[in-house]
Amino acid sequence: MKNNATFQDSRTCTVSVCPSLAFAPIRRIGGSTGWYFGTWLWRIRGWLDRLVGGIGMRTGRVDPEQLQVGDPVDFWRVEAYEPNRFLRLKAEMKLPGEAWLEFEVTEIASGSQIRQTMHLVPAGRLGRWYWHLTTPLHRIVFPRMLRNIANAAENADS
Repeated sequence: MKNNATFQDSRTCTVSVCPSLAFAPIRRIGGSTGWYFGTWLWRIRGWLDRLVGGIGMRTGRVDPEQLQVGDPVDFWRVEAYEPNRFLRLKAEMKLPGEAWLEFEVTEIASGSQIRQTMHLVPAGRLGRWYWHLTTPLHRIVFPRMLRNIANAAENADS
């Protein structure tokens, strides 16, 4: 994120609810809620991380409903948080570089726009290879994850 060599996967969707409802599923991500798509894939990633000496997939969060900067969320850590607007998670798993997963909700005339962005600042050639090798998986997981977050927001009772 702090480097010109950053790779990104960014996508948006529109929901017909206010920002607080659009953001509600995002603030619950991870832990017992899971990742809205392919939670089993996230668990495999955690298992692979443990194999190479990483922290693996921590189970749970400090609080299932609320977040604070510094909170763990599985193998991520909350780096930035603005309620109903923005969440940045920094990866703590072993990677050839540094990675972040961000969610941003903005109000628009028809409701809200949700932006989901994955960033990787690769560490050398291995980091660039890692990005290119995981891109096909990102193309499967991230669109469905965002769609399911949007569906959860639009189908919320509160």
